[in-house]
Amino acid sequence: MAETGNTKSFKSVQDSASRIEEVLRQVYAALQSKGYNPVNQIVGYIMSGDPTYITSYADARYLISRVERDEILEVLLQHYLEEVIER
Repeated sequence: MAETGNTKSFKSVQDSASRIEEVLRQVYAALQSKGYNPVNQIVGYIMSGDPTYITSYADARYLISRVERDEILEVLLQHYLEEVIER
């Protein structure tokens, strides 16, 4: 039976944050250049795991598939918290 009284620790991806940021920049640019709303498409990908939310243009689908979705979410949340909450 699993213990429910203990808090689980989540491994940080700080070491790979800059790599993830660069992937997101490239994916964002590719989506934008093809006329998609990059935010909507990236959210769709993160929520569903379906790579077809990301264009294959400029290898964007390949690039984003090389990064775990939870790592992308962690980097995005970290940036948001740093910008909005920790001002």
